[in-house]
Amino acid sequence: MASVGIKDVAARAGVSVATVSRVLNGHASVSPAARTRVLDAVAALGYRPNTLARSLRTDQTRTLGLVISDVLNPYFTELARSVEEEARALGYSIIFGNADERPEVQDHHIRTLLDRRIDGLLVSPADGGSPLVLDAARAGTPMVFVDRWIAGADVPVVRSDGRAAVRDLVAHLYALGHRRLAIIAGPAATTTGSERVEAFREALAEYGLDLPAAYVGQGDFQAASGRRATERFLDLPTPPDVVFAADNLMALGALDAIRARGLRVPHDIALAAFDDIPWFVHTDPPITAIAQPTGELGRAAVRALADRIEGRVPRSVTLPARLVVRRSCGEPAAPEAPEAPGAPGAPTEESPAGRSTP
Repeated sequence: MASVGIKDVAARAGVSVATVSRVLNGHASVSPAARTRVLDAVAALGYRPNTLARSLRTDQTRTLGLVISDVLNPYFTELARSVEEEARALGYSIIFGNADERPEVQDHHIRTLLDRRIDGLLVSPADGGSPLVLDAARAGTPMVFVDRWIAGADVPVVRSDGRAAVRDLVAHLYALGHRRLAIIAGPAATTTGSERVEAFREALAEYGLDLPAAYVGQGDFQAASGRRATERFLDLPTPPDVVFAADNLMALGALDAIRARGLRVPHDIALAAFDDIPWFVHTDPPITAIAQPTGELGRAAVRALADRIEGRVPRSVTLPARLVVRRSCGEPAAPEAPEAPGAPGAPTEESPAGRSTP
């Protein structure tokens, strides 16, 4: 008797092969009716997926590697979750590596993953990346950069563009009467670190505002650096009106430093952040932040890598970030308690500037 394949299941169920794969891998996006037809066809035909045999025939392991910059950063935690879900839907498994924002740890994970014969690699380069990342790409390893990238590398990039959202933030702060704006920057060697400072400086210039060197704090995308930079801002003869942290962990460090001085946000100093996280609605006051489409980025990165592995032409993807206005910069109090960001069915209202207000 001829063996039964996934195409036979798809034909009997009247669905695509991709839908059968999603059902077998437990993806939630398939309709109940289609799921039932696929499972009925599997039972009727006696279909049994054999991942090991398939990998031996195709020299593929159906395994992808994901090396993220910092697993303790909620942004990367959410990114990793969306990557795993989409990979599973496409029939791949994921092996994670946490670089802890250190290139040498990143390289350790990449060597280990390549030794295990992964089919492809998703990387968010730490501190600008390393020669090993570029060597792996030049050697033909299917690879996609996600969130961060290495300039000049011939590798698809899946990222968000925060420039418009940063302009919206500066316009919002200016309208609230703030004129002395400071930033806690990420590492200049990372694309996201340098890009966010540049976007902030350009947005300030549109309103005739300078960014003095004293108002640029150097951070490393971790909380302790945000605390140190904010302490330095507060020690200045003329402290800033606003601290804008270029990621969420540095924003939490800044909040710690402000509270340790007995100061209040936003009465004594305002605070805003790049990379919105669910915790920000629970701080007092809730923090105004720039939100990236994290789940979409993770899913798009997996699809681009699957295209590369399976012989299709992958493409880079850039998605817009958006400003989420709350109350940490002196905004009027909302009439109702805000919902958690991204909560299903959560009502939103548009501010006069057209920005989302949870």
